Amino acid sequence: MTKADLIAKIAEKTGLSKAESERALNSCLQSIEDILVQDGKLTLTGFGTFAVEERKARKGRNPQTGERITIPASKVVKFRPGKLLKESVK
Repeated sequence: MTKADLIAKIAEKTGLSKAESERALNSCLQSIEDILVQDGKLTLTGFGTFAVEERKARKGRNPQTGERITIPASKVVKFRPGKLLKESVK
């Protein structure tokens, strides 16, 4: 499913136009991003939790040259599904 498909699905379920649905989805995604940047965690009860976590620096290998490299530490967003989401996907 693509973003356009999701927008169409939202429009169908809510009765909003596709343009209004797109604005609503974009607002939701921007809000999630803002919360993760500011607080580092967002919990949607029953759906799941988005959390920013630190990834340590590690050794790696350049696949083109085989040269050993150090991959720097970084922050990544992880998602853990909630109980209701896990059960509905089963």
